[in-house]
Amino acid sequence: MGRTRTFIAVEIDDEVRDRAVALQTDLSKTGAEVKWVEPDSMHVTLLFLGEVDDRELHSVCRAVTGVAAKVPAFALAVAGVGAFPTPRRPKVLWAGVTEGAEELRVLHGKLEERMLDLGCYRTEERGYTPHLTLGRVKGAADGEALAPELPKWMAWSGGRTAVTEVTVFSSELERDGPVYTVLARGPLRG
Repeated sequence: MGRTRTFIAVEIDDEVRDRAVALQTDLSKTGAEVKWVEPDSMHVTLLFLGEVDDRELHSVCRAVTGVAAKVPAFALAVAGVGAFPTPRRPKVLWAGVTEGAEELRVLHGKLEERMLDLGCYRTEERGYTPHLTLGRVKGAADGEALAPELPKWMAWSGGRTAVTEVTVFSSELERDGPVYTVLARGPLRG
């Protein structure tokens, strides 16, 4: 039996995706080298489970659909730009979540509880910040080129998307980047 890199996320619609891609294009004009997230791979992660024993995957998927069924569908708005660890030293660039952030935190909490019960998740040190990853900055010099530009994007708006389900993905690391496969979809209530 093998192990599968697994994460739980919500997907965004094409309008938000298109605006995020346009934002990536604008940010790349700084000349900084960034490994941009492919449009098809854009999502808002709820929990990254890491390597899950293949025998556990069925239980994980069942638990996720169980949690999702009790949570009402909601709207999510993507806006503003930030970076981890800080906008002054950007290593990971992301778009923020404004509307829907509280619902995502609630969902994250409920899923985390179930995954801890199953024993296939360790609580992360840093708190959960809902975000849409845009890209990973190559080096320190690239971060320095981007840092002064980021405040200009505080008012950027990526639009709204309806969140109607929670998705369990597997992630395989290929040469060109990760390839995500849907393992299960858990529809939200209503």
